[in-house]
Amino acid sequence: MKKGQLGFLAGTHVVNDLYQGAIPAMLPLLMSQRHYSYAAVSGLAFAASGVSSLFQPLFGLLSDRKPRSWLVPVGFATAAFGVVTAGLAGNYLLTWLCVALAGIGIAAYHPPATSEARAAGGSSQKAMSVFSVGGTVGGSLAPALVTLVIGSLGFSSSYLLAIPALAMVALWVLRGPWMRWRGYTPAAPLVSRAPAGTGAQDGGRRDDWRSFTRLVVVIIGWSIPFVTVTSLVSLHAQRDLGQSAGAGATVLTCYTAAGAVGTLLGGWVGDRHGRMASVRIGYLVALPALLGIAWAPVFPVLVVSTVVFGAAMFLPFAAQVTLAQDYLPNRPGTASGLTLGLAMAAGGLCSPLFGWLADRAGLGATFYALLAVFVAPVVLALRLPDHKATGTEHPAPTSANATEFSRNS
Repeated sequence: MKKGQLGFLAGTHVVNDLYQGAIPAMLPLLMSQRHYSYAAVSGLAFAASGVSSLFQPLFGLLSDRKPRSWLVPVGFATAAFGVVTAGLAGNYLLTWLCVALAGIGIAAYHPPATSEARAAGGSSQKAMSVFSVGGTVGGSLAPALVTLVIGSLGFSSSYLLAIPALAMVALWVLRGPWMRWRGYTPAAPLVSRAPAGTGAQDGGRRDDWRSFTRLVVVIIGWSIPFVTVTSLVSLHAQRDLGQSAGAGATVLTCYTAAGAVGTLLGGWVGDRHGRMASVRIGYLVALPALLGIAWAPVFPVLVVSTVVFGAAMFLPFAAQVTLAQDYLPNRPGTASGLTLGLAMAAGGLCSPLFGWLADRAGLGATFYALLAVFVAPVVLALRLPDHKATGTEHPAPTSANATEFSRNS
């Protein structure tokens, strides 16, 4: 395991997903200060998640064909620019376009960064969970940062949100000279790809599109409640349970922080009991937790249910990423792009529909509808096959990792 490289990539994931989490954190403020409806803010959630996810598979294809590590800093910098300009925009259309730009930046980041993280961590579920938790930590910090900057100073101070991205860009620029000075050299490709058309470039293994398709269906069902709860749980606390904006931000922060704990716990469970254990436990626990969110009569019940739901939803996250790459061992970038893209796409595409339902039937009815949707992926997740990587300790990465720096070891 290349711990230095993995840690640095996890740091970039913190910054990238900070801006991904900033968008749902901005929605209550947009409703209160710009008087947007549920449908309008759900449209912004679509701009961030849906548009991002439609582009993400394309960036995955690009990552498989040629090394493009520069997409990592360009991605999170573009995300930061989109979020900042969305805060400064004066009308809904411009705000929507800026949020969509942020989503495209987030899409550009994930496929190359995920493939490089798998190269650094090898077959360890814990290593992938460390990278994944970087994004969860970033998302958990977003509500507090947005509340501090925009909630206290107004949307005119949105430019302050650019500071984390600017700092990480500077670190990225300095990384090359620093790592060379420390004795790092370019890493050799971890997998040699066979000629195109053989259908089995990774040690004779073929891509299992059937199992991959089943996983995609599970992730689609995962994404709908995940994105909708992220977008609406803060409003649920404020509108239905009479809490303050600060309390709403707190429950959202608890939700994303619990996701970080769940991601690390999922890596631990996966390494010790097999990754399918983390998948099955996660889905089985998440279902009753979502029921608790829908039913919650008082704020403490909502907080506890949201924390359990966040942890359970992220318990299988790292396992789903590595499963996708092992189902398509010859196309890890494509696997990452499709799974991580669809993990947000379906939720983003359905977000306006659930916003429309919330406007007409209330948030409680919306969460019960999510519960009904979530039953199908829970059942399917229990039947996913496990594929073990063969022929190498590092099954997934491609020659895209050849330009990455790693310590001689």
